[in-house]
Amino acid sequence: MRTATVLLSMMLGLSPSQGRHRKNLLSERIGVCTGVSNADAVKRAGGHHIELGLSDFANPEKDDARFADDLQRALACGLPTCSTNGFFPGSIKVTGPLADHQRAVQYTETALRRAHEAGIKVCVLGSAGSRNIPDGFPRQEAEAQFVELLRKLAPIARKYDIVIAIEPLQKSESNFINTVQEGYEIARKVNHPSVGVNADIFHMLREGESPQSLLNAGRRYIRNVHIAEAANRTAPGVEGDDFTPYFEALRAIKYQGNISIECGWSDFQKQVGPAIAEVKRQLQSVGF
Repeated sequence: MRTATVLLSMMLGLSPSQGRHRKNLLSERIGVCTGVSNADAVKRAGGHHIELGLSDFANPEKDDARFADDLQRALACGLPTCSTNGFFPGSIKVTGPLADHQRAVQYTETALRRAHEAGIKVCVLGSAGSRNIPDGFPRQEAEAQFVELLRKLAPIARKYDIVIAIEPLQKSESNFINTVQEGYEIARKVNHPSVGVNADIFHMLREGESPQSLLNAGRRYIRNVHIAEAANRTAPGVEGDDFTPYFEALRAIKYQGNISIECGWSDFQKQVGPAIAEVKRQLQSVGF
């Protein structure tokens, strides 16, 4: 195996150590949050993967025949489907007096089994409509409910070789878990290898959260990354946002996951290539 690696590195004009290092570059793991119909455009633009919506793709309410068709399209789309977002539909409440953890567990069992069939490794749990704390409900009790639920979901995720990544969301979208630091503290309480954090740099910028939170959480907990520009959630490169301080922190913790562009598009086909190129340029500028 080592001989084959050396020969491949020589063919590429790299030393063996450079060949090994290249595999660890985040600039080679840039993808886009989008559906399988856009996979060809992402691939042509140099993208590494697409990130699907879990509640759309693997929803247990979808019958087996329809899921089988969607699964086949995902497997044949030409890019890996490494991750998902949009974990729970808003109809499944996980905090407050109407929290239904039994339904959430049942949903998760089927959804993650289906995700596993598509090769998905990380399922991002944002789901503001599901987790938001109802008015007047004690925050401490809501947090305890959420931790308890994640402790129930973690073994399911482990069974299917998936990590559930808690996604902090800006205050305008959610009243619960607004920063990476808060997500990290929740994940630490759950204390399970199948529960981590999704660091969305857009939300970090909107909340004024510094890259220090990435350093605090470290590689063990930061398991997925999203990115968009701060002012209008535009694609990287549209308004010129500088993400390099966050990229430097990710490099410092030797982050091993992927990065997915999650933004609004005015013309996906025209914008996706420049967006991927801009993320790559900024990552390469910090040697990552």
